[in-house]
Amino acid sequence: MRICLLVPSVYGMRGDVRSIVNLAGELAGRHDVEIVSVRRHREKPFFPVEPRVTLSWVLDAQPGARHLLPQGQMRTEVALWRRLRGLKADVVISTRPGLSVQVARHAPRDAVRIAREWGHPPVPGPIRKFYPRLDAVVTPTETIREEWDRLLEGGVGVEVIPDALPAGPWPRSRMDNRIVAAGGRWVPGKAYDRLVRAFATVADKRPDWRLRLYGGGPEDRSLRDLVQDLNLHNHVYFMGTTSDLTGEFAKASIVAATSRAEVPGMTVIEAMASGVPVIAFDSPGGPGDFVTDGRSGVLVPEGEGEIEAYASALLALIDDERRRRELAAGALGAAAAHAAPSVAERWEKLIATASR
Repeated sequence: MRICLLVPSVYGMRGDVRSIVNLAGELAGRHDVEIVSVRRHREKPFFPVEPRVTLSWVLDAQPGARHLLPQGQMRTEVALWRRLRGLKADVVISTRPGLSVQVARHAPRDAVRIAREWGHPPVPGPIRKFYPRLDAVVTPTETIREEWDRLLEGGVGVEVIPDALPAGPWPRSRMDNRIVAAGGRWVPGKAYDRLVRAFATVADKRPDWRLRLYGGGPEDRSLRDLVQDLNLHNHVYFMGTTSDLTGEFAKASIVAATSRAEVPGMTVIEAMASGVPVIAFDSPGGPGDFVTDGRSGVLVPEGEGEIEAYASALLALIDDERRRRELAAGALGAAAAHAAPSVAERWEKLIATASR
């Protein structure tokens, strides 16, 4: 079977990209799999791609690349339309609402066409008009499935299939390092400033513990300034970007997530796969879809006094090694649902059903 995965860019450092790369690698063991990136802005993808997966792109956005049409949205739409019209695939999986609308309009009708949605539904106009042409919509959690199901009103079936982890075996934490880790894109929605402020209390009371921050993004400068203002330069370390976040989390004993809406939640899932408990804010539609409070991690209520509450949760887990290990075992159990083979099998069953 020929499977095409259409993404805005496979070259970026995003959780949804990581999930697609993991899924493609697993499916490539049994199918002809191609990742089509709408844009290519660097020589190689940030995350390693299984060699059996074919990589291609619609527009080369690297410096010096030549194009027939001037740069802009029209050039992208024309190039994407041409690519979709000539696509030779049995299955097309699109990974953003804007792309899914174009797949519904222009991809070959004899192909199974599926929209993979991670976030909350956008402006409904084009969605309600064109999504009924698709064969299915897939979301990573039940919460998001319900939102899409309400929007589409039965026009197309909405299924839940979790994100896929990298192929195992996964590295496992020994839980003996005095390290709290966090990772992902440094953007306002991830709210790393809440973590840094909470860790100031931890550093004051447990100065032998360290916070490692992995990633990068537009909040880099403000986060570094905050660390300096709080005099945490000997306690908080900026580790840079990594394509092996699971491996880095395995060096920690706690993983912190302070996002205001942890979607798709690959950071949380990779932490659990490393056998590390997660402390997260219980934001609406957030980590609570992945973390079970008291079994695989700790959920802290948002709102008044949230920084103090988060710091208290960190300190409680730091001071209770037995509880950390119990939560770590629960995290490993929860991560099993995200193993690439089981996730790929669920995709194959959905495709088989949609093909009938």
